[in-house]
Order: sequence, then structure tokens, then C-alpha cells
Amino acid sequence: MARAQASFVCQACGAAHAKWSGRCDACDAWNSIVEEGAPAPVGNGAQRRVKGRPFALEHLKTEDEEPRRRITGIGEFDRVCGGGLVPGSALLVGGDPGVGKSTLILQALAAYAKAGGSAVYISGEEAMAQVRLRAGRMELSDAPVALGSATCIEDILSTLEKSKTPGIVAIDSIQTIWTSALEAAPGTIAQVRTASFDLVRYAKATGAAVILVGHVTKDGQIAGPKAVEHLVDAVLYFEGERGHQFRVLRAVKNRFGPTDEIGVFEMTGKGLAEVANPSALFLGDRASTSPGTAVFAGIEGTRPLLVEIQALVAEAGYGTPRRAVVGWDAGRLAMILAVLDARGGLGISTHDVYLNVAGGLKVGEPAADLAAAAALISSIGDRALSRDTVFFGEISLSGDIRPAPQAELRLKEAAKLGFSTAVVPPETRADAAGLFLRTIKDVGELVSFIGVPARSAARRARIES
Repeated sequence: MARAQASFVCQACGAAHAKWSGRCDACDAWNSIVEEGAPAPVGNGAQRRVKGRPFALEHLKTEDEEPRRRITGIGEFDRVCGGGLVPGSALLVGGDPGVGKSTLILQALAAYAKAGGSAVYISGEEAMAQVRLRAGRMELSDAPVALGSATCIEDILSTLEKSKTPGIVAIDSIQTIWTSALEAAPGTIAQVRTASFDLVRYAKATGAAVILVGHVTKDGQIAGPKAVEHLVDAVLYFEGERGHQFRVLRAVKNRFGPTDEIGVFEMTGKGLAEVANPSALFLGDRASTSPGTAVFAGIEGTRPLLVEIQALVAEAGYGTPRRAVVGWDAGRLAMILAVLDARGGLGISTHDVYLNVAGGLKVGEPAADLAAAAALISSIGDRALSRDTVFFGEISLSGDIRPAPQAELRLKEAAKLGFSTAVVPPETRADAAGLFLRTIKDVGELVSFIGVPARSAARRARIES
């Protein structure tokens, strides 16, 4: 009988190797490759195949009613989930250490249990006494949440199956769960994959909604194999800067709702509080008349969101100008600076440039280009922008301003918060919602609108005179 071939798997990225080595060729991680056993082959090395059982194929059209979602009572959490948790679904929540993942899940389960639902919270990282202390600090001790502390997946499933199926089950965290069927240590790729598969299978078989809390790597990705993110129905990231008390829950995958939806929370002494009007939160101090600030009318998922973009352009103190960006893509900033130089004639590339998104929010949509460019032009020209004006639009490499989607939602949100003017691309088709629309076709017109003389035009005039 041929002996089983062992495989060597990287615990950081999941890449398989023929033999052990100190460094993974796929992700360059050191000392992350671990030997994992393989099932023993049968006979001459071929796996014995078992005859399968046929199953019925059904039509794509269905007359079944949509399952009733389980509302936790935490509005921002339910919004990101698509309106509540779907029975039989699996949800993965990731975030940096200390950002408040366990606090959020415990609050959601407590609110659901107080409303009459059945909730189970199983902690693999903390003892039950520690969880009770946190619940007492958050004034949730009277919530009828069933609490347990275990790390073996067989023990967890046996405990859940011996009683009535709960509405929501939370596992904190999946990296601490292990199965006795494998010899690998807890937290390894094989253990995380197997435990996740067993919990997802339990959710599908019983109809319970399972929430898995996951650790993240230093790159911000959920630790473990990517197969876990494929297994679950929704993946949420809980984000927040340590210097801010605000937290953002963002959906990056959701089979039952919109992706890129966000929920905003504020960390307080009694847990996380929902932020009812995040636009007012991210606008910053609108009483300031300093140059270099512009208000961007953005869209996060289905929610319109106004955020203040701040820019500072200063003379370079050294030979190489410095670029510092917080909350925006550094590559996008480099492109905007190049366009402003080539198409707007500002000569900004020789200056130090600092760009910041107020409130700790991370903006990713291209429609923020126009607001960022306006803030940069305002700073280098020392011309303050009007406090009642919002900007949105994408800038192309030719310097033209391209339209942004869902313009009507952006304009309605701006009008609701008291803005009177919107600087938009020329092909914007939307109800102005009472705002005055100022169309800008390219970055040269944007420079003229703000009132900053282009360096190239001024230099050309001096040469001709």
C-alpha cells in the first residue's frame, strides 16, 4: 500500500508547497509553512470512489416566500446586513484588535434577545466572567443571552444541537476554534477552514443565523484561508482610527443585500452608540473660513454621505516634495496632482501636499476627484471656498470632468443639510432639490471658478511682455 503524501501549507496565505521551506514563495511570510497530513490512498494509490446518491433537480422559478429576516434592533447593524439577518445565513465580521467587534456583536445579540429572540454567544477568547463584566459595564446584564466559553467545534455543535435551535449564534472568534479530527494547531489554515465549514453547515441545516468574528492580518485582511470568505453569505469589516471615537461597519460581500453599505457608530463608555446623521459627523467644523477645505457629496452603498476633504499645499522644505494622505488613495492623489499641473497649469508638483478626509472615513469612489482638486486649488491659491457649496465629479486624465452616478441622492442630502450650491459635471441629469447647479467641464474651468491664476498663464504673460 502506498503511503500518504503530506502537504506543506502556508498559514498566512494558504499556498501549498511540495516541501518545507523557511519562507513562503507566494506571500513572502517567514516560518509560516506547516505540514498537514493527507488522507491515505487505497490500493495502488487511487482513491476509492463511493457511488453517489442521485438528487432531484428543480426549476429556477420559485413560489416560496422570502424568509423573514431577524431584526436585531441595532439599526446601523441591520442596515449593513441588508435589513436584518437571514435565517440559515453565515456572517463574518472582521476588524483590528480593540476596534469593538465583540462589543458590537454582544450588543446586537442582547437587543435581539430583549425583543423576544433566542441568542447564543460563545467566546473562545474570554472566560465567561470577563464577558459578564463587559456586559455589566454596557448595562446588558439583564439581557437573556445564553453564554458559553468553548473552543472545540464538536463540543459547540453538541451543545447547540441538544436544545432548541437559537435564532442567532455568535462565535468569537473563529481563529480560536479547533477540531479533534485534525492534528494541526488552532488558528491554522486547516483548522479555521474545517471549523468554518462545520458552522456554516450547521446554519444551513437548522436555520440559525451564525455570526463569526474573525481576526485580521497587519494588511487589514481577515486572517485564515480565503475559502472562509467564500463559504459565508456576508463579510463585514469593522473599521476605525484609534484617534477617533467613531467606527464604520462596512459590507464588502452580501448575498442578501447591497455591498459597500456602511453603518456608523460612536464608541462610548457604555458601548457603541448609533450615529443617526453621519453626514453632520464627517463635515467637521463648518464655521472655519480657512482655505483648503471642500465638501464632497458621496455615496456609500445606498446611503448619501457628505464629508469634508481637507488639503494643505506648502513649499517643499527639501529637494523631494512630500505626499501624505489619510482616508484616500495615494495613487489617485498623484494622478490628480499631475492633471492639475498638465491641464490646469498650477505648478503644484514641486510643493508638499497633505490630504485628509475628516472624521476618519475612508473614501474610495472616483467621484471625490472634483472635491479633492477644489481643496488643493483652494490651498495653493489661498482662496477659501464657499461654505454652502458641495462638489462631486470624476476627473479624467484629459482634465475633463465626468458625471457621477446617483446625483439626485447626493443633491437631496446636500439640500437637507443647508447647502445652496453644487459644483457638478456638465452632463449631470438629476433633480437639483432646490440647489443652484454650477457645471464645470474641465480642471481649467475649475481653477478659474475658484479664482486662482494658473502659474503657466502668468509665466506666459511675463514672457510676452
